[in-house]
Amino acid sequence: MHTRLIPQIFTCYRSGYSLKHFANDLIAGIITGIVALPLAIAFAIASGVSPEQGLYTAIIAGFMISFFSGSRVQIGGPTGAFIVIVYGIVQQYGMAGLTVATLMAGVMLVIMGVCRLGSIIKYLPYPLIIGFTTGIAVIIAVTQIPAFLGMQLEAFPSEFIDKLKAIGSHLNLIDPLSAGLGLLALFIMIIWPRVTRRIPGSLVAIVVTTLMVSLLNLPVETIGSRFGGVPNHLPSFAFPSVSLELMKDLFAPALTIALLAAIESLLSAVVADGMTGQRHRSNMELVAQGIANIVCPLFGGIPATGAIARTATNIKNGGTTPVAGIIHAVTLTLILLFFGRYASLIPMPALAAILLIVAYNMSEWRFFVKLFSSPRSDILVLLAVFGLTVFADLTVAIQTGVVLSAFLFMRRMENVTQAGIIHLDDEEEDPETVAIDVPDGVDVFEINGPFFFGAASKFQDEIRKIRMPKVLILRMRNVPAIDATGLRALEDLVNSTRRAGTIVIISGIHKQPAAAMHKAGIVDKIGHDRIHKDILHALDQARSLLAGE
Repeated sequence: MHTRLIPQIFTCYRSGYSLKHFANDLIAGIITGIVALPLAIAFAIASGVSPEQGLYTAIIAGFMISFFSGSRVQIGGPTGAFIVIVYGIVQQYGMAGLTVATLMAGVMLVIMGVCRLGSIIKYLPYPLIIGFTTGIAVIIAVTQIPAFLGMQLEAFPSEFIDKLKAIGSHLNLIDPLSAGLGLLALFIMIIWPRVTRRIPGSLVAIVVTTLMVSLLNLPVETIGSRFGGVPNHLPSFAFPSVSLELMKDLFAPALTIALLAAIESLLSAVVADGMTGQRHRSNMELVAQGIANIVCPLFGGIPATGAIARTATNIKNGGTTPVAGIIHAVTLTLILLFFGRYASLIPMPALAAILLIVAYNMSEWRFFVKLFSSPRSDILVLLAVFGLTVFADLTVAIQTGVVLSAFLFMRRMENVTQAGIIHLDDEEEDPETVAIDVPDGVDVFEINGPFFFGAASKFQDEIRKIRMPKVLILRMRNVPAIDATGLRALEDLVNSTRRAGTIVIISGIHKQPAAAMHKAGIVDKIGHDRIHKDILHALDQARSLLAGE
């Protein structure tokens, strides 16, 4: 069911959509839209684009993701995970480059969904995910310090160490009024959940600090003073100029955007499943993310994905179908049209405070610390991805993390897979092995674990250690799967045993290895009559062959 490419909105409609459902979705959608407002603006500014582009993304991508979503309650829009990669693309390639990269990422996401890769994405190692989310959180936090403290820096470096140096060498530029306003916003967001969770603390902080700045005419930087205001109209369609050279340069950043969108949206959908008891369609969810990221940049938007915090807000306020997400987008549209001009009054220190809270929640620092009690290979992945994210580049961090995790996984599988001659004195704990009687002239060589390229060399090393008997039984009862390298190692063994005059018999073979060996022609070389379901039948044939000499 979860692999079907059918949007959940159609399933909800066919199963019966009542007025009660709509009432619940209406309330949840309005509240979620209000929650999304300050976040969309803050994420856009932190990403190096104008504040309205965050709103455009929350509206357009929010609508598209909900309409096509594989989850009933997913809320989409700009998220903190994209800040670092988007900022880097904008600085190097401009808005045109970001538009092309987002379009490419959207196409990649659709392909992932159509190719049924939704379930595979979910198996990325946990240390890798924690490593780059914590790294992103650290970068976001450091990047927001100047705005939070009111430091008017002429230029803020792109490298992490240079950022720290710039902050440290310009502490004399701290504006006490801006810092006080930022601390007030931070205090409100920390304390407000104790009052109520129905109204988001970020919205309260924005309203309070904006009123203070406006009514008291406080001399602090606002959205209006930096960006010249926020337009109160919807964006127009614009297709970017695309060249093959630009697409080649942006392939790696686009892949990073696609992976981040896939990972975060599916994590959000999994969290939503746990809260609602529903089951999302992972492949349809990837297609929905892809469509959103294809359409959104054509109207001035930035990359979008499923947002865990906003999805949770939707669920907690009664949202049960994708209609709530559509209403969330409509709510943001109405706010933009009728109240957009007031967004220019929002003080920058308050937005920086919101992002500091976002960074803290993203950091998952408790899980980060807890992972240090994990195996050393997991710690290596965690620290490598975290370090590369902070000190190098997010694209490099993800690529390195995936490759490193794959190598470590292969290493573990190699350690799991064992091969060697059965010695009965060492097998007392296995009743089935103890019960067999191996005649002279016969050796039973057992393989335990997946027989893949990581374990093939170990198999060959162990085979070289033995002196070829008259009959060699390969016991494969514990081999669930075999790959091309394993097949090649078996074929080499069959060829060498022929030259040595040794007869090979196979026992206990499973379905996948049997089919692979048959397709590779190994079964024909060994002989169909020498493939047995268990060791006892294999030994009976070995005795007959020895007796017939």
